[in-house]
Amino acid sequence: MDRRVVITGMGAVTPIGNNIEEYARSLKEGKCGIGKITKFESPDCKVSVAGEVKNFDPAQTVEKKEVKRTDLYSIYAMEAAQQAVEDSGIDLESIDKERFGVIIGSGIGGLITIEEQGRKLESKGVNKISPMFIPMAIENMAAGNVAIRFGARGTCISVVTACATSTHCIGEAYRNIKHGYSDYILTGGSEAAVCELGIGGFAALKALSTSDDPERASIPFDKERGGFVMGEGAGVMFIESLESAQARGAKIYAEIVGYGTTCDAYHITSPRLDGDGASKAMLNAMAEAGIEPKDIDYINAHGTSTHINDASETLAIKKAFGEYAKTVSISSTKSMTGHLLGATGAIEAIACVIAMKDSFIPPTIGYKVPDEECDLDYTVNKAKEKEVKYTLSNTLGFGGHNGVICLKKWEG
Repeated sequence: MDRRVVITGMGAVTPIGNNIEEYARSLKEGKCGIGKITKFESPDCKVSVAGEVKNFDPAQTVEKKEVKRTDLYSIYAMEAAQQAVEDSGIDLESIDKERFGVIIGSGIGGLITIEEQGRKLESKGVNKISPMFIPMAIENMAAGNVAIRFGARGTCISVVTACATSTHCIGEAYRNIKHGYSDYILTGGSEAAVCELGIGGFAALKALSTSDDPERASIPFDKERGGFVMGEGAGVMFIESLESAQARGAKIYAEIVGYGTTCDAYHITSPRLDGDGASKAMLNAMAEAGIEPKDIDYINAHGTSTHINDASETLAIKKAFGEYAKTVSISSTKSMTGHLLGATGAIEAIACVIAMKDSFIPPTIGYKVPDEECDLDYTVNKAKEKEVKYTLSNTLGFGGHNGVICLKKWEG
């Protein structure tokens, strides 16, 4: 028998707040977390802004000696997971650790470490590569480190689907509990790719905004959009069966009720221009939830601020929602945070939970110039009060990977 799955804890490290309270407040205020890049200097680079995490001390999350032995993306994941565990109120000593899992992913993994060790190879030779290079760099190590920290001996998986990574992680975790394989899972994603190699790589693809104005760099659905802004951070949820949450009297934020996953099978970087794959993912998520488009109150769009993505996602919403496309509230919180790559789906699903909990729609900030290709309600520039019962969180990754989560407000 299928089980209901609920969210009882959340943690976030983002460009607009390093915990859930700060993140929620910034979403309501429409705070811009994008600024001049401070993590490196590269005079030749045409990209000058990013959504960096601010005022974060890794030594507050891991012991000082471990900071140099752990890539930043793993540290972000451990911090967000620690917050989620504490927020859940779970007594980890009282549960069956064999039924406690971790499904946390990263789109790129330890890119800062890869860059550092590549430079060491070039300057000092192969014998000077750090013995910790591989454990720091590989994309499953955020999940591994989180599992070690909390003694989670059940399933431990890292889904890697580029920008759709953490949405797929949450969806697979949801199904894992729904079908009885686990009782508790820490799930989400983490990324720390604001470095010369990361920025330079995406800039070479012509994917990044070259605007030097932080307020007009990440501008989803605006006609003058010209590329996405790199962000960094992590989002992690503690999810469990409704039965276990109620048995321990846990605070419940929301219920995960649907998951849609499709592939465009079209191009390595471009989405299908007709939005068909993303549309089907939204429809699949709503079908599993047992609801119709008219029931959705809010869509947190992928909304990267690239021309093709925003136009094709708008078409996808129109295909999936039909006559209701014009009335559903939509926003792209990437206008505030930038694009966290593999972590973006997690912080955006958390934004959906916050929207349901606090009855508001986060804004798409920085919007000035309407685009005839993007003609839906994107909640521009200012949050609005609204009762939100059902939400969709969309993420669409390179390679044509589409992931959609459907969430329902917990009403007891």
